[in-house]
Amino acid sequence: MIKLVFCLRRRADLSREEFQKYWLETHAPLVRARAEAIGATRYVQVHTQHDELNAMLQATRGGPEGFDGVAELWFESRAALEAAFGTEAGMAAGRDLLADEKNFIDLERSPLWIGEEHPIV
Repeated sequence: MIKLVFCLRRRADLSREEFQKYWLETHAPLVRARAEAIGATRYVQVHTQHDELNAMLQATRGGPEGFDGVAELWFESRAALEAAFGTEAGMAAGRDLLADEKNFIDLERSPLWIGEEHPIV
């Protein structure tokens, strides 16, 4: 299996709460409805908690600005992902999802990549 990981930063005009509410209540149902068309077998949202522990952890490492959340989409294989997005239904679903992402994600500051998990524990 491979995973698409999308580290999300919200648009500047949205609070973290507005961003996370829209992502969960509006965008998630769109992904669910299009999962088959894009070939996704699993979709998970990881919502960043806004508290002092996160700030402390970030400070101990001198890290960059944090994310507002992480989206994870699983696919059976790279070939399955490529095949799904090679269909008219997959391309249409991808366009729909991207159009909605522009409503709440700062796309220019939100990296994404394909990777393979290596479970350790």
